[in-house]
Amino acid sequence: MTVENNIGTKITQIREQRELSVERLAELSSVSVSMIEQLEEGLLAPSLAPLMKIARALGVRLGTFLDDAPQSGPVMVSGGRSDRIIRFSGDQEPSDRSSLDFFSLAADKKDRHMEPFVITVRPGEEKELNLSEHEGEEFIYVLDGTITVHYGKDVYELKAGDSIYYDSVVPHYVHTRGAGESRILAVIYAPL
Repeated sequence: MTVENNIGTKITQIREQRELSVERLAELSSVSVSMIEQLEEGLLAPSLAPLMKIARALGVRLGTFLDDAPQSGPVMVSGGRSDRIIRFSGDQEPSDRSSLDFFSLAADKKDRHMEPFVITVRPGEEKELNLSEHEGEEFIYVLDGTITVHYGKDVYELKAGDSIYYDSVVPHYVHTRGAGESRILAVIYAPL
């Protein structure tokens, strides 16, 4: 299954510009060669943690994987539905299935420090949680549905209108509660 986004193409372009082999990128990012190859070929919906490690190893922001023509002025998105979308597996390990659709609200904004998204969160398979951790901070505001946030040893349930702000170095996992989709506004800050 080919994933409907261009993250793999961007990873390949940046990696080749920096004259890095897949093996060297794997070494720098602590992400397996196999996973990087599958991401570059568009065979996997990446999860956020490995993608952030790859971005860090390449010396770019996460949002760089969405940028085509960076602009210095403001970027506006109408109705919270950007045509710039990243599909994530929602787990620490990428898969061929997307359970998180990230609609970028700042694609092409040059020199940004935050990554704002409206995210559609679909129910996933019940399985053992793989908590994610990375440098930075995250802010989540629930627009629709109910979200469960596992943060360290604590669990928070958020309904529409609720928000949570946390340090993302603490292991965490965000998923929808129940059988329906949820939508959240998320702002992610990850230093280079």
